[in-house]
Amino acid sequence: MNALNYHHLQYFRAVAHEGNLTRAAARLRVAQSAVSLQVRKLEDALGHPLFERRGRRLVLTEAGRIALDHADAIFAAGDELVSTLRDRGRERLVLRAGAVATMSRNFQLRFFRPLLGRADVEVVIHSGSVGSLLGALEAHELDLVLANAAPRRDAGTACVAHPIATQRVSLVGRPRRGRRPLAELLAEEPLILPTQGTVIRADFDALADRLGVRPRIAAEVDDMAMLRLLARERVGLAVVPAIVVRDELDTGSLAEVAPIPGLRETYYALTLTRRFPNPLIRPLLAEARATFGADDAAAGPGRK
Repeated sequence: MNALNYHHLQYFRAVAHEGNLTRAAARLRVAQSAVSLQVRKLEDALGHPLFERRGRRLVLTEAGRIALDHADAIFAAGDELVSTLRDRGRERLVLRAGAVATMSRNFQLRFFRPLLGRADVEVVIHSGSVGSLLGALEAHELDLVLANAAPRRDAGTACVAHPIATQRVSLVGRPRRGRRPLAELLAEEPLILPTQGTVIRADFDALADRLGVRPRIAAEVDDMAMLRLLARERVGLAVVPAIVVRDELDTGSLAEVAPIPGLRETYYALTLTRRFPNPLIRPLLAEARATFGADDAAAGPGRK
């Protein structure tokens, strides 16, 4: 096969994203016939049809989907090349980061704090699902992703998971006098739990089973901000890393009622191995490990 013609690939990519020849032509500022011709040439070169027509829309075939994945990666890498080499040496740096939408905002703020307010740095933070953020990372649209679980490592996974913090999980609620056994609290108090499918929930369910306890569940939420709000509203005792409610613990509006042995949440920074890595990442990770490591070492038996 002849060498790939990137001009054909550019036209194909525009049609794939627009789903329509007319809109793609307008976006590229060329005639519709020119776009159609370039796409046909790419199909001939690859030996597969890339689109099928459904009404007025052009829908990708299986080969078209594969071609688009590669095209997006190719052009994203090109953009990164130009940005990296053209901007290297300039004063202002940009960190494009993603954070899983359900992660603690307190944790995110503490992680990015060393860069916030710096005149020479701009931080762009996107939130979303693990899958969408990993896709953006692998397409070089993000430099780093914060997650509370490491993706499975296999031949198809290009990212590197850097563990940066481990937080103890506790029962958190309104301040109260005296201590009660954990099993008694879990059996008698209404609880606010993370939803099924999270690491914390799986470990909690296993602990409850070992203790022979059937918990009273007041609410199940997949968002740490909502879990924090429900704890503040005193809906029940929240099963949560202390960093999520750090402000409330500091002011005394909430308290760690009891630590939960064996339950911890680990936070990861996911990156790609790149020839031209963002120079902000390495010192940011080092500072995060120092900050959260110091927190872990200083934590007493009752709070963190």
